[in-house]
Amino acid sequence: MRIVLLCGGSGKRLWPLSNEIRSKVFLKLLKSDTGVRESMIERICRQLDEVGLLQSTCIVTHHSQVEITRTYVGEHIPIISEPFKRGTYAAVALAVTYLKEKILVDSNETICILPVDTYVDSAFFQLIHRFPEVISRSKADLALLGTNPVLPSDQFGYIVPVIPKESEEFAFIHHFIEKPNEKTAAQLIEQHALWNCGVFAFPLGFMLTYLKDKGAPDLVETWLTKYDLLANTSFDREVVELNPNTVVVRYEGLWQDVGTWKALTPYCEHSVIGPGRISDDSVNTHLINELPYPIEVIGVSDLIVAANPDGILIANKEKAHLIKESLAQVTKIPMYVEKRWGSYHILQYWKVDDQGKEGMIKIVKLVTGEMTSYHLHGNRQESLTILSGIAEIRIGDKLYRRLAGDVLRIPAGIKHGIKAVTPLEFMEVLLGKELSEEDITRFTQTW
Repeated sequence: MRIVLLCGGSGKRLWPLSNEIRSKVFLKLLKSDTGVRESMIERICRQLDEVGLLQSTCIVTHHSQVEITRTYVGEHIPIISEPFKRGTYAAVALAVTYLKEKILVDSNETICILPVDTYVDSAFFQLIHRFPEVISRSKADLALLGTNPVLPSDQFGYIVPVIPKESEEFAFIHHFIEKPNEKTAAQLIEQHALWNCGVFAFPLGFMLTYLKDKGAPDLVETWLTKYDLLANTSFDREVVELNPNTVVVRYEGLWQDVGTWKALTPYCEHSVIGPGRISDDSVNTHLINELPYPIEVIGVSDLIVAANPDGILIANKEKAHLIKESLAQVTKIPMYVEKRWGSYHILQYWKVDDQGKEGMIKIVKLVTGEMTSYHLHGNRQESLTILSGIAEIRIGDKLYRRLAGDVLRIPAGIKHGIKAVTPLEFMEVLLGKELSEEDITRFTQTW
């Protein structure tokens, strides 16, 4: 069996800590058995490893998150890069094409699609191990995982099964209902409906045949060249809900979609993370602060207070999910970004004039021994001031060593790279046109 992890997201529901680059799956907030906080992606990779599935796992994510994903999962898991965000149907189609073409997976092998932002216990993965047998016994095209609802919720999709005998471990599916109102949800629960866990399994050949019948590309490169033209649609809607030969396996253990502040905070290591305090009479309130300034919370309950360079959120936990709607029409440069070599945050951004010129000041941190790629920028010049540590900077064919207080200017179009000899922090002043992440030409990751 092969596992495909769907990783990414727009970074809005857990704003301000999450953004377009550092989405929710990278936030190191969850408590772990080791006492060290871990992220969603680290947790699910650890759990897959515990049941022997990590070595057969690959990850699909948007190209802007490939670097940060690699930082969190290491070098040994294949990462499939999407050039555009186009929903789970496109991601799954790209993944199965990749598995067939690049890894030469047999058409009879079971493929299991998993969302990264699922908080579950180890029994969940033991159940996943049984998918190949379930598909073989049921002769179904698709197998899904469903869990017993704990309350009538309008936040989940529902699977209504054909009522199975108690001894059966799977049931064929009658129909699906996506995020009904609470009254309808209560009626669905009476019909033994399950919450849809967003987990899908199928023989690779099933999806390859499906794609062929749709006239879809059969090569990865062809998919990538047409990706921007694909509809933004879900795998549920495009495939699962239209297929009559689908079964569901009931899962009765811990399952939680930790994609909102209300859902996530019960699993956080502490109620206060970062500088600040919460008064004793503030019940069920959480403070997560990535700013250097302390935040004091006094006499208010059921709040999430989250702060970092991207902004500050103060919300009742029941209403915090509405932040996604508030940000829907806002296009904002992420102020804090994690990279494979370290991180940076933006202190200031401004328009220089009406000719499209812009300015930006960043504080950049590199981990000892790490380096940026050897690259150039076509539309901007950079001025670096070393704040602390020792840097090796390659400009063209020359290598320079710079210490705290040293200043170096890099014109547009000049190849360069920066390495941290010791923990390195520098200020970077950028001036140019369209200061975007896309203005970069990489020649090599290491030099």
